[in-house]
Amino acid sequence: MLNVSQPKEDRGYISIADHGLIGNLRTAALISIDGSVESYCVPDFDSPSIFARILDKDKGGHFSVTPSVQYTTKQSYLPSSNILHTKYLNEKGVATVTDFLPRNPTSSQARPLLAWLIRRVEVIRGSMPLRMECAPAFNYARSPHKTTIIPDTSVPSTYPPATEAGSHHKVLFSSQEAGLKLDLRYVADSGLDSVPEPTIQLKTLDLTPQGHLGLSAYVDFELHEGQSITFVLRTPPPDDDLPVEAHPSPERAKEMGVPFEKLVMGASTLRPPEDPMLTKGLLRELLEGTNRYWTSWVRRSTYKGSWKEAVHRSALALKLLIYEPTGAVVASPTFSLPEYIGGTRNWDYRASWIRDSSFTLYALIRLGFTHEANDYMEFIFDRVRDKNPDGSLNIMYTIHGEKDFPEAELTHLDGHKGSKPVRIGNGAIDHVQLDIYGELMDCIYLSQKFGKPLGYDTWVAVREIVDFVIENMHRPDLSIWSVSTRGDSVTTSDNLKHPLREVRDRHRHFTYSKIMMWVALDRGIRLADKRSLPCPRRNEWLTARDTLYEDIMHKAWNPEKGFFAQSYEDTDVLDSSLLIMPLVFFSTPADPRFLSTLRQILKTPERGGLTSNGLVYRYDVSKTDDGVGGEEGTFCLCTLWCVEALGRAGAYDPPLLARAVAMFEDFLQYTNHVGLCTEEISDAGEALGNAVQGFTHVTLISAAYNLSRMQEGYKV
Repeated sequence: MLNVSQPKEDRGYISIADHGLIGNLRTAALISIDGSVESYCVPDFDSPSIFARILDKDKGGHFSVTPSVQYTTKQSYLPSSNILHTKYLNEKGVATVTDFLPRNPTSSQARPLLAWLIRRVEVIRGSMPLRMECAPAFNYARSPHKTTIIPDTSVPSTYPPATEAGSHHKVLFSSQEAGLKLDLRYVADSGLDSVPEPTIQLKTLDLTPQGHLGLSAYVDFELHEGQSITFVLRTPPPDDDLPVEAHPSPERAKEMGVPFEKLVMGASTLRPPEDPMLTKGLLRELLEGTNRYWTSWVRRSTYKGSWKEAVHRSALALKLLIYEPTGAVVASPTFSLPEYIGGTRNWDYRASWIRDSSFTLYALIRLGFTHEANDYMEFIFDRVRDKNPDGSLNIMYTIHGEKDFPEAELTHLDGHKGSKPVRIGNGAIDHVQLDIYGELMDCIYLSQKFGKPLGYDTWVAVREIVDFVIENMHRPDLSIWSVSTRGDSVTTSDNLKHPLREVRDRHRHFTYSKIMMWVALDRGIRLADKRSLPCPRRNEWLTARDTLYEDIMHKAWNPEKGFFAQSYEDTDVLDSSLLIMPLVFFSTPADPRFLSTLRQILKTPERGGLTSNGLVYRYDVSKTDDGVGGEEGTFCLCTLWCVEALGRAGAYDPPLLARAVAMFEDFLQYTNHVGLCTEEISDAGEALGNAVQGFTHVTLISAAYNLSRMQEGYKV
C-alpha cells in the first residue's frame, strides 16, 4: 500500500517495481501503482512509444487516471488473468481502475483483434473526485501532433449527451510526422437504477511548457457509488472520421468522394468489425472475453509442483511477451530502464534473443504449453534457414525476424530518475557471441523431445550449425554479458555522431561460451542418434566435443583458488554464468570442481564471492573491465541459476537442497506487488533494469520445477 498526496504538476518518478503490465500479444503497457500508463508502444513492442513517462516524467507522455484528493492505493491482477486492477481508497470513497488490452476468447473468431487500450473507472463506495489526463508523445516524444475534439460517431445516436454542445465527443490526436493517429473515446454507465449515468466534457490541456509537442486532453470529474466511465484509446481504422449523413445517397457519396457503401455504413449501426459501435454491451463483452482468454490459457498448465502461484504468474507474464504474428518472444517490453539508478547501463531489450530460446522453450514445455513452444520453434527455424553468408547467426533478431536493430541515443529524454543515456535499438545485434549456438542447439533438442519433429531440410540446416561451431570453437568472442554497442560511435536522436564511452569489444576465450559450444556439439550428436538422422561428420563431432571438454577443464580451472574462471585469460575472475554447468549437463551437480565453484560464488563479495543478501552478482565489476563502466545490481537470472544448481546438488547433499529452497523463497520476496520480476535488484532491494524481464520469469519457472522434483527425491 502506498500513500500518495494530492497530485501536483511536479509528480516525480515512480519506482520501476511499482508497475503492472498488460498486453495483447502485439504490444504491452506498463501501468504505475498510481494509475498512469508509463510505457506503451504502438502498434508493436518495438514501435516508437506514445507514452514513456517512466523515462521522462515531464515530456515522455502519459495516460493517467488519479484521484484529486489524498488516497492510498492497491494494485493486483484479477485471479489467473492479465487484467490489472488498481484501487484507490480514502475515507469518503473507493474507486477502481480496470486496465486491459482486449483479447478475444480462443474459441471466438467473430471479431478481429481490437488495438484498444481500455480503462474502466468505477466508484464502488461513496464518491471520489478524479482527474484523467491523456498526453501522448509520439515517436519517443520527438514528433509534434495536433489535437482536436470532434463528434464521436462510434456511439449510438441515442446515447445521452455529455458535452455543453449537446453531442458525444472524442479527442483525436494526429501526428503526421509519426504517421499515426489515436483517438480517445468514453462510455458512461451506472450499475444502480437510482443513480444516473455520469456526464463529462473532454477538454484540451496545454503541457507544452513541460516539453510536450502538442496539446493533451483532460477531464476533472466526480463519480458516485455505482457510476463508471470507461475510457478507450485506440488506433482508428481508415475512414473512421467519415461524416455521418442523415440521408445518404449515391449522389451525396459521389460529391464527398467516398463509396456509397461506406457512407451508408457510417450512417448506420452496421459498422466494420474492426470499428464496432461503442456500447456498454461491447465493453462488457470485451472485459469478460479478455478475462476468459487469460484464465482459459493458464488453466492449460500441467504444473503440479510447489510455488504454483508464482509459477503461473510467471507463465502469464511470459505469455505477455509473445509476439503472436511471428511466434517470437521479446526479452522485455520496455527499453532503457537503468541497471543502476543514475548509471549508463540502459539497454533496449525489445527484441528476441537466440540465447533466451532454449530456456524459454524449456519453461513453456515444462508447463505444458506446447502450442507456444512450437510457434517459437518455427520462428527459430526460420532464422536457422536464413544464416549469414559465413554461416553464423545474429545473437538476436527483431520480433519480425529482421537482422537490423539500429541503436540510437535519445538525448532529449531525461532517463528514469536521471539515468542517461536513453537508448533505443541494440548495437549488440551483430556481436560475436559464440555461446548462442549452444542455447540454439539445446532449444532444438528440447523441441524434438517434446514438440513437432523436424524434417530433413531443416536437419541439414541444423547440421550446418554444428559444423560452424567446430570451425569456430577456438575463436575468442564477447560472450553472454556483452550488450553494448560495438564501434567508435552511436547515432543520437538528431543523427549526429559522437564518441562512444561505453564500448565493449574485448574478445576473450570466455568459459561460458566454451561450455555452450560443447552443448551445441553434444546436442547435435544426441539429436542425430535419437532421431537416427544422417551425420556424415559424426566422428569429427565426437572428437571436437571431447577436445572442447578437456580444454575447459585445463584452461578455465584455477587450481589455486578452486573455481572455474570467467575466461582462459582471466583465471582469477569469478563469473556466475558458470552456474549453468549442471543445468546443461556439462558437469554433474556433485562434481567436486563445480561444487567448489558454487561455494566460492556463494561467498560475499568481501570474501571473494558474488552473493549478497541471498542475491547473486554477474561478476565483480571492480575486478574485470567490461568496457561499460558504472555499477549494477545483483542479477535475478544468476540468482535463480544459483538456486537451481544448489537444488540439483542437494539431491546428493540434503543441506544444499534446504539452502536452495530458502534462497528461492527469499528471492520471491523481491518480486513486486503483482508478482513480476525485473532484471536486477539493488543492494537496498530496489528493482532495476527493464521490466518485465522474460529471462527472469523463465528461470523462475525452471528453478521451481526442478526444486520441486528434488524435493520429491528425483536425482539428476
